[in-house]
Amino acid sequence: MAYTLKTLGIFPRGDFLLQAALRPAGNTLHERPIKNKMVSKQTAGTEATGKNFKPRMNQQWMDEFSDFAGEESASKKSSGEEDFAELFEASQQQQEIKEGEVIDGTIVSLSSEWATVDIGYKCEGLVPLQEFKDAQGVAHVNVGDVVAVYLERMEMENGFMLLSKDKAEIIRAWDEISAACEKDQVVEGTVIGKVKGGLSVDIGVKAFLPGSQIDTKPIKNLDKFLGKRLKFKIIKFNKKRGNIVLSRRAVVSQERELQRAETLANIQEGMIVTGVVKNITEYGAFIDLGGMDGLLHITDMSWGRIKHPSELFAVGDEIKVKVLKYDREKERVSLGLKQVTANPWDEAEYKFPVGMTVKGKVVSLKDYGAFVELDDGIEGLIHVSEMSWTERVKHPSKLINVGDEVECKVLEVDSKNKRISLGLKQLQSNPWDELEIKNPVGTQVEGEVKSVTDFGVFVDIGLGIDGLVHVSDLAWTKKFAHPSEKYKKGDKIRAMVLGIDKVNEKFSLGVKQLERDPWENIKTRYKVGTAIDGAVTKLTDFGAFVELEEGIEGLIYVSEIADHRIEKPSDVLKVGDKVRAEILSIEPKERRIGLSIKQLGRSEERANYEKYMGENAKKTSMGDLLGDKLQAALGGKKDE
Repeated sequence: MAYTLKTLGIFPRGDFLLQAALRPAGNTLHERPIKNKMVSKQTAGTEATGKNFKPRMNQQWMDEFSDFAGEESASKKSSGEEDFAELFEASQQQQEIKEGEVIDGTIVSLSSEWATVDIGYKCEGLVPLQEFKDAQGVAHVNVGDVVAVYLERMEMENGFMLLSKDKAEIIRAWDEISAACEKDQVVEGTVIGKVKGGLSVDIGVKAFLPGSQIDTKPIKNLDKFLGKRLKFKIIKFNKKRGNIVLSRRAVVSQERELQRAETLANIQEGMIVTGVVKNITEYGAFIDLGGMDGLLHITDMSWGRIKHPSELFAVGDEIKVKVLKYDREKERVSLGLKQVTANPWDEAEYKFPVGMTVKGKVVSLKDYGAFVELDDGIEGLIHVSEMSWTERVKHPSKLINVGDEVECKVLEVDSKNKRISLGLKQLQSNPWDELEIKNPVGTQVEGEVKSVTDFGVFVDIGLGIDGLVHVSDLAWTKKFAHPSEKYKKGDKIRAMVLGIDKVNEKFSLGVKQLERDPWENIKTRYKVGTAIDGAVTKLTDFGAFVELEEGIEGLIYVSEIADHRIEKPSDVLKVGDKVRAEILSIEPKERRIGLSIKQLGRSEERANYEKYMGENAKKTSMGDLLGDKLQAALGGKKDE
């Protein structure tokens, strides 16, 4: 029976007694496997080879075996045939193992180069220890571990089988990948590197992840995925060519659709939700609420001032926002960040009362003023007109800069419109109060022409305050096309104080007021009905202006130039002509004198006629009577 079993090659690995019984006499226990047959070294001068060796019974071992068998025979008499059947069946199963198969085995020993694996066959197999090592060269394997191995060769020269753990993993991975592809299942893998057009992923075998399939949006930086373990779907599979193409985008899209449905079902206006900043633009940020995006406009990010959303957060940040508006039909969501906190303007009137001196930081400069941050979300404006009592500030940057800490006074608070007016100059003494005391209306002052404009001359009289001499207050009678005809910058000038407006900060001066107004006694120098000579200075469509003396002009309407009809004064007169006319009216308040050439002619004719007829001649004609009445009526109006 022993020879039959040996011939079958199915000794149980632990049945040392049976194996020893078949050793030739004189042999030692030190053996080496040669082609799965146990051959002992000769110690008594007997030579043995694998070819002509004939096993000889060792009597001592046979006796020991017989004793052992005798002891066991009492309990196993009835099962002897069954043991043989089991051994025979095991032999048949072992014979069914073929090269190229994947088998589970147990690690039985480890050496510096090999791991010995028991796969339940008559001999053991060897796996290179290198296949168990990681990138740092550390082998992750222990005796007793169960591993899947690939049978590369049934028998090597040393009597062991050649096995491979890596190939077994690859084969099983391909089988799992094939099944996952057929069932449209998700697989997991680790991104191991960048390749042309995408990423290389280890899912048991190497697979390709195109750049377009990494996410639902374009990805610029692929490095952030290296080393990460992610989920994928297989979109292309060819085992023969070893080609696998993955898609993470399909997994992300599917997950987002599920999240979107859940978000749409639960979202309501007014609720506080958590989201992730997905994208940032100049006008706001898009927040991923879970499968759907909401817009957080820049005006709803902070109660205060921000120039760009990137000042508050970056892509990937998790924030809490409030749902301001939700359009179910268009599936659009408007979000607010500042609405999560209380509006600081609700307490602004109590926190910053009018008249209070406050400190703040200059956050922005405009042509019209400077914005100062008083508190989180609260800013006040210092208008350029409130920066200095005396200087005309053209731009705030001449006095303050962004980032400066300034002290100012609260002038006005409008919580409804979110406005606070501030002042810098109010913290200083007001020079206008001193001006009113030192130079009241009617006093004469002297100063230097600081600037000349179209409408007048600005004069510096000290105290940092400039007075304005309007062009109409340069002279009583002379007309100036431009103030520069009389004054230039740097000229010394005397003037009279005409008015002080502290509220609007206006200081009015006059030069002509230093002299008497020639129109005050105009009626003492000129009488209605008298004739006067003058020169034409200006022609218009409605008449001609005639200078009577320097600065005093009279107007001859076109209807008063001649007895006959004249279309334009220029038809009969020109500038520079000397004319004689009769004064029809004098109006000192309006500074007007009415003249008539036509009336002068009539008056002279009447005077000649009366002289001819005599002062006491009786007037009998109706025309004379009417003429006297008309003259009396006109004379009465002129006297008025």
